[in-house]
Amino acid sequence: MMASASLAAAAIALTGVPLAQAAPAQLPQAAHTGLPGVVPAAKDPSTLKRQVENLDRAPVAVLTDQGVTVSWRMLGLDKDSVGFQVLRDGVNITPEPIRNATMVVDPDGTAASSYVIKTVGNGQGQDKLTEAVTPLAQNYVAIKLDKPADGVTPDGKPYTYSANDATVADLDGDGKYEVIQTWAPSNAKDNSQTGYTGNVYVDAYKLDGTKLWRIDLGRNIRAGAHYTQVLAYDFDGDGKAEVSLKTADGTRDAAGTVIGNADADFRNSAGYILSGPEFLTVFKGATGTIMDTVAYEPPRGAVASWGDNYGNRVDRFLAGVAYLDGEHPSMMVSRGYYTRTVLVTYDLVDGKLVKRWTFDSNLAGDEYKGQGNHNLSVADVDQDGKDEFVFGSMTIDDNGQPLYNTKLGHGDAIHTSDLDPSRPGLETFAVHESMSQSGNRGATFRDAATGEVLWSIPAARDTGRGAAGDIDPRYAGAEGWAVGGAAAWDSPVGQLVSAKGELIAEKIPAANFLAWWDGDLLREIVDHDYDATLSRGVPTISKWNWETESSDRLLTAEGARSNNTTKGNPSIQADILGDWREEVAWPSTDSSELRIYTTTAPTEVRLRTLMHDTVYRTAVARENVAYNQPPHPSFFIGEGMQAPAIPAVVYAGPKK
Repeated sequence: MMASASLAAAAIALTGVPLAQAAPAQLPQAAHTGLPGVVPAAKDPSTLKRQVENLDRAPVAVLTDQGVTVSWRMLGLDKDSVGFQVLRDGVNITPEPIRNATMVVDPDGTAASSYVIKTVGNGQGQDKLTEAVTPLAQNYVAIKLDKPADGVTPDGKPYTYSANDATVADLDGDGKYEVIQTWAPSNAKDNSQTGYTGNVYVDAYKLDGTKLWRIDLGRNIRAGAHYTQVLAYDFDGDGKAEVSLKTADGTRDAAGTVIGNADADFRNSAGYILSGPEFLTVFKGATGTIMDTVAYEPPRGAVASWGDNYGNRVDRFLAGVAYLDGEHPSMMVSRGYYTRTVLVTYDLVDGKLVKRWTFDSNLAGDEYKGQGNHNLSVADVDQDGKDEFVFGSMTIDDNGQPLYNTKLGHGDAIHTSDLDPSRPGLETFAVHESMSQSGNRGATFRDAATGEVLWSIPAARDTGRGAAGDIDPRYAGAEGWAVGGAAAWDSPVGQLVSAKGELIAEKIPAANFLAWWDGDLLREIVDHDYDATLSRGVPTISKWNWETESSDRLLTAEGARSNNTTKGNPSIQADILGDWREEVAWPSTDSSELRIYTTTAPTEVRLRTLMHDTVYRTAVARENVAYNQPPHPSFFIGEGMQAPAIPAVVYAGPKK
């Protein structure tokens, strides 16, 4: 089935320009008013409420040597006084409602036990029960995956597939997360590398393993970390998430509908795709079918205008989700960060993509070229109720205007949160590649609202790894660490620095990913035991031991593997199940399943689900963009933290 004729005809009829060249009408601030071109009146930031997913309590039970651990979600709008009771096989095993945790260890539980969580005293007129769950035999949920068939490139080279990055969203509105799984061919390429690649496939699965759909991006989308950025979010507020992707001629949705010309092949002899139409498509999350397609902006134009003539810098794409009006999520797609940088934002209105604004460094000024990272953060850094894009070394305001520019240049990692709770607002910790631009600062810790550099870590070369989180209880706030000097990217040598800039140690933990895993408020180290001969690693979670300046192993995920070679990423990390602590998902070694690992460590810490904090939730949405980065919330989690306020949110979709 072909969609190209009707799409192209409609574009030409409306604009006189073929779809591949047509740009959607510029309708500033048109979203969510129902009246194109109408700018809604500004609202008092204190009255803004952000649309979030209407989630269930996601109870999860795991059989352990101590019995059965059971945990569940505390939701964003739950009262502080809400209590919970746990029923095993219909019998209440917690006579007094639990109000200081969202997990229990049931020493009398067995593999045959069935658990229900009862919510009490939440002011909703009646007590509510969750669905029943039985214990997992292991500490992960195993989702069976449908691995694509092997292929052969036009020059006769075979390739295979492995499960790569993933994300989560409630695609069907049932309050449970689905997994959106990307398949990477074994010949996926960095933009700097020549060669053909196999097609990229994107699947959706329910947590019980039911496959919902598959999208085939086609031969005209090259495979690699910088080409396909998947956003899954409820952009229109109907309670069901949509999925947005950069598409091209030959992209096929789950129903078989083809975008553009199914027979087109724009690959050149080096495997690059430097001609032909480019599109941005929003798919219905429940069905994987096309909702709307527009021309991708900005167009590539002259390849050399992005910094080289062979196709490296022209195809550096990022994407993100932000609450640009303070209440509804918008999507952002971009092109370029080494030289020219362009960000374009859209709202989804009545099933159509409506452009909000465009930021173009060619128009903003040369100082804004080359400041983007391989990733980004999204947060309301200026405290006006609306989100900004912390786009590497510069930050773009909610209206598409520059907020500030540190001029520190490109980097590979960035972390934005309330990293120093003694200071007002948020902070950003980032690493830097160009020593001439950064002034031999390998990493900087800055005020996220102003760009003021508060402290830095010195370096003599490109610093490719850096992380920030509270891993040492002796120092207030989060620590930041990065490889320094002339050390290799994965070296344990660098600097570990307190939130106030105090040098703690020159031995550092791995700087790939962080997660809240055990029972305390400190964050743990997510990494892998890397095997260079296999170009993959066995996933691990460790605790930083501040006394020995080394990492103590908590989990070794045997039978699973890390993603993205030396970067050692999980497929997705988020608060997917149970209490506020994070789940970490890795594929099995043979990609036959995705394993969502959940902690069984007891804890008396009770926090609302991190997924109802929109800084964390939008961080999950952009987590897998280009070089994966772990999510952070808007508030500080760590030793001595203050209890966060009830989030100013409203649940999307029909009331459950």
